[in-house]
Amino acid sequence: MTRILAAGDHFVAPELFTRELTAEIGTGHTIDELRLPWPLTPFGQVSEVDEASGDEETVLAALDGARVCVTQMAPVTRKVLDGSPELRLVVVGRGGPVNVNLEAAKERGVQVCNTPGRNAAATAEYTVGLLLSTMRRIPETSAALAAGRWAGEFYTYDNCGPGLDGATVGLIGCGAVGSRVARALTALGAQVCLYDPYAAPETLREVGTPVADLDDLLRRSDVVSLHARLTAETRGLLGARELALLPDGAVVVNCARGALLDEDALCDALESGRLAAAGLDVFAVEPPPPGSRLRNAPRLVMTPHLAGANTSVAHNAARIAAAEVGRFLRGEPLAHRVV
Repeated sequence: MTRILAAGDHFVAPELFTRELTAEIGTGHTIDELRLPWPLTPFGQVSEVDEASGDEETVLAALDGARVCVTQMAPVTRKVLDGSPELRLVVVGRGGPVNVNLEAAKERGVQVCNTPGRNAAATAEYTVGLLLSTMRRIPETSAALAAGRWAGEFYTYDNCGPGLDGATVGLIGCGAVGSRVARALTALGAQVCLYDPYAAPETLREVGTPVADLDDLLRRSDVVSLHARLTAETRGLLGARELALLPDGAVVVNCARGALLDEDALCDALESGRLAAAGLDVFAVEPPPPGSRLRNAPRLVMTPHLAGANTSVAHNAARIAAAEVGRFLRGEPLAHRVV
């Protein structure tokens, strides 16, 4: 009998992990549950790992005697791994296991898996929705009407906002999310250009027009949407220089990671009128601090990191994670092993 810790949260609940694990491996194992505070409390850095929820001591106590840990946000740090000698598998219910010290896991013979693609459709849907809301000024007009004002000025040429049909949309990154966004925008009449130095040109040509140079993409784009992973190379990918390359009246949307975009440079471009609007679901610091310029920037639509959140995503994460645990217990090769 194997002891498994289902360290869920308020999105992928521990009982959801337990339900999928039981369906996959039966009832002959012990499954203990731990509920972490995310997303009611924002994730952050815990010791040496990023985007984690909870503290090392709580996770250590819950892992006592466990051979398997299934989680989204638990901080699996070097300290946690050192204090969990029986642990042999960690399955992270998200696209990247940034909350796991992969080097320490490898040193201790702990296998680590992720659940790629579990929220690709949800994030793509939300990106298109945020893009349309930002371009067509939907939040502003809704707020005006809720306040009792018809706001007919939003029908004037100067205020109604641009459309997608015939617009050139530049997507930076074309993985599982970016490719879905490209197909949706093409269906709405947009001309989609793609910049992704890690993707084969023939793959990009399936969903849009590849552009080999980021500066060239920016110069030709009426709308830019970010879909890149955050790495040392992509941090600050769009700064003041890059934003200045966009045509006057362009729109910027980011549902990927906040640190890809220089927020001060974005505020400068919005305040000067160079950018028509921007939509952000992610931020360099979450939530943005009280003194952040973003809170007063004009024509900026903000949402609290919701792009990857719908009920299907939670079920997908738990189901894919449980399948990995089943493979591990049966001695089969793992489908999504990272370490």
